[in-house]
This record gives sequence, C-alpha cells and structure tokens, in this order.
Amino acid sequence: MALEATWNPNLWMAAGGTLPHGWQLHPFEDFLESPKSIAVGVMYPGNHSDDGIPLIRVGDVQDGGVVAKPAMRISGEVHYEYRRTALAGNELLITLVGNPGVCVIAQPSMKGWNVARALAVAKLKSPKLRAYLKAVLESSVMKSIISGMLNTTVQPTLNLKEIKSLPIPMPDRLDIADAIGDFSELFSRRVDLLRQANATLEFIAQALFKSWFIDFDPVRAKAEGREPVGMDAETAALFPDSFEKSALGEIPKGWSTGSLKDAFDLNPVRSLAKGADAPYLEMANAPTAGHRPQEIVRTRPFGSGCKFRNGDALLAKITPCLENGKSAFIDFLGENAVGWGSTEFIVLRSRSRFPDFCAYLLARHEPFRQFAIQAMTGTSGRQRVDLSRLAQFALAIPPDEKIATSATAIFDNIRSRIAANDEQVQTLAAMRNTLLPRLISGKLRLPEAAAQLKEALA
Repeated sequence: MALEATWNPNLWMAAGGTLPHGWQLHPFEDFLESPKSIAVGVMYPGNHSDDGIPLIRVGDVQDGGVVAKPAMRISGEVHYEYRRTALAGNELLITLVGNPGVCVIAQPSMKGWNVARALAVAKLKSPKLRAYLKAVLESSVMKSIISGMLNTTVQPTLNLKEIKSLPIPMPDRLDIADAIGDFSELFSRRVDLLRQANATLEFIAQALFKSWFIDFDPVRAKAEGREPVGMDAETAALFPDSFEKSALGEIPKGWSTGSLKDAFDLNPVRSLAKGADAPYLEMANAPTAGHRPQEIVRTRPFGSGCKFRNGDALLAKITPCLENGKSAFIDFLGENAVGWGSTEFIVLRSRSRFPDFCAYLLARHEPFRQFAIQAMTGTSGRQRVDLSRLAQFALAIPPDEKIATSATAIFDNIRSRIAANDEQVQTLAAMRNTLLPRLISGKLRLPEAAAQLKEALA
C-alpha cells in the first residue's frame, strides 16, 4: 500500500512502546473508509451567524469532548462549501494545532455540525473502533511520536499525511480492542458527566449574577409587590423596592452609576521576584468555557507577564483569544501565593461592592465581552484591548458591601463545587494516562484495570 507519508512501524518501539504477542502495527490510514476519508475543516468561516451551523473550534475541545454547544455558528452557504467535513455523528475528530493529537468521538447530537480547520474529521471503516483508536492516539507513546513530527514554525501543527502514517498497535482479536476502547470510554463518560455538572453550575452562577447585578430582578419584584424569587427575607431586604433614572437607564434606588475602574481593579500590583519559581498559566491553558485551567498548572521561573493571586479573574486581551472566550478565575494557588501568566492577559479584581467571583462572571458576560472586542486596537491579526477604553465600561454599583457579602457565600459554594469536580476530572485523567498505556502494551489485564477504576470512583 502506498502511503503519502513515510510508514515507519519502528516509531512505536523507538518511542517506548511494546507489542504484545500476536499484535501487529498498522498505519492509521488502514482504518479509514478510503485514503481520502480524512479532511481538515472550515478554512474561512466568515462572520458569526446567529441562526447558523455550530462550528467546533479547537478551543471547544476539552477533556476528550466538546465542552458545550459551540458558540461559533457559520452560514449555510459556508457549511455547504465545506460539506466534506459536515458531521454525521460517527466520526473521529483529531486536533491539528495547539495540542495536536487530542481526539473527540463525534456524537449523534453533533450531526449536521462542522469543524474548524484546526481539526481533522476521520471517517472510519468501523466507527466502533473510534474509542480504541482514541486511546492509542492519546497514549504517552503516541504523544512522543507526534511530538517528533510537528511542524513548529509558527505553532505546533500536525498534518493529515502524518496522521495517516501513525503506527497503530492492533490485537489479533477485535474484541480485545473493543474492550480496551470501552474501558477508555468509561473514563470519558465520567468526565463528561462532571463537565456537564460544571456547565450547569456555571449557568446558575451566571444567571444569579445577571439577575442581581444586571437585570435587578429582586428590585423589580419588590417594586411590583412580589417576593423576590429564590432568596430569604433577610437577603431580599438588602435590595430597594424602587428604581431611579440614571445615564444607564433605570437603576435600583440608592445605587450609583460608574465605570469598570470604579468597581474593579485592573491589573492590580502583585509582587513576584524575578526568576522565582511560581505557577504559570499560559494562554493555551486558559479555558474558553468554565473558570478552571484546562490542564494542571506547572511552575516556571518568573520572567515577564501578568501576576495574579486567588480571587483574581483573567481576560485574554489579544485576538483571537478574546473572541474565543479565553478567561479564567484563579482559585488553584496556595494561601498568599502569587502566580503569573501570559502578558496577553488582563487581570480583574472585584472591589468590595461585588463578590470576587463577579470579576470572572463579568468577563464571561456577553455585553462586556463585546465591549472589550470593540475596545481593541492595532493591526489586523494582532489587535489588543485598549485598557483605558475597557475601563470605561459602564455599570450600576451597589451602595455598600452588604449585597456582595450575601452573594459571596452563594458564589463560593458554586465555585468550590466546580473546583471539586474539576479536581476529580484531573484525577481520572491521570489514572487514564497511567492505565491505558499498560493495557495497550499488555502489561495490565482488563480485570485489574477495572478494579482500580472502580476503587477510584468509589
């Protein structure tokens, strides 16, 4: 069989892989419906279309799945132009840039969606093998192989020819491959449930933030003679029962109008000695959904970048990271510890009138994000947010700290539950990365691996 890229089965052994007795190595191309059954996604998506086709971007891929229904939508015309990668819901998606080689098993619910050019869509002879192939492609051995193939002129990039030539170990019995794939999917399903729970918790937090501080629902209810929904009498008493006119329109009586800089600190001063080892959050690790980093934050010597501590929120200030939704809330540092990150982050810190978590919730609030995007300056492709313009974002400010104090307990409970779920995701990911390579190499039997997983989930 003629491959478009060099087929070298020795790569598997050279990267530390082993081959159990009776297993054989095959190029990934062998598993495709045809040599042309793998393609990159939409190259030119055009403008966002509110009622368009969901487009999965590489930033939407997290923990082996798609974090939520994609925010980006393309027009029907663009979707038709790139119909080759229109999803049927039974493909294997592979990331090509950023963190190349991460796989997503397309779900029936994704039928009719499309993907961006940073992802490949692979149509397989046997879709049932997707879970097994995903486990192999995301193994430490394969990561080493892929790392040696990457074109890093601009950013790490994997091409289709290289994917086709990747060596895939296959057992002599397909039921063994299926069993390993099913075991891998146990992790994925558990992670997916935790991810869905976190999406629900964040939705609740966003709804509460918008209700109390943007739409003023408790005030509106009291003004109409109704009891505010979802709060006790003591909390309800903190809100007035009428509105007053302002430059922003109607705001709660006794509240004031101000700008972002009046209620939040922008890039607050933090101390960190040059060269000191400290947790570092790179832009690639900042999430596009949720407040927690996508991967474990490692330490590195402080050089040049933003500095932050627990309770700070981060907002990407450069295109396309801002448009893609790169934001985070810092709650993973030790007490009084200072971390640092990319120079392309803006650090937001709530002052006393708003709970700490509101800095992050504001960063995710769509009108604020659109204001930030409009505040960008610079040449095409290298635009950044003008901080002085962002600081002028207008908002209503409570008269004292009482509402913030009451809301903080609620937000902290939600945030801590999200963090606990995220830590379980990290634990499961570490276990998966330990057990699956041993299963694929034959060093661990399925019953033993299943017992370890059961113990971890207990």
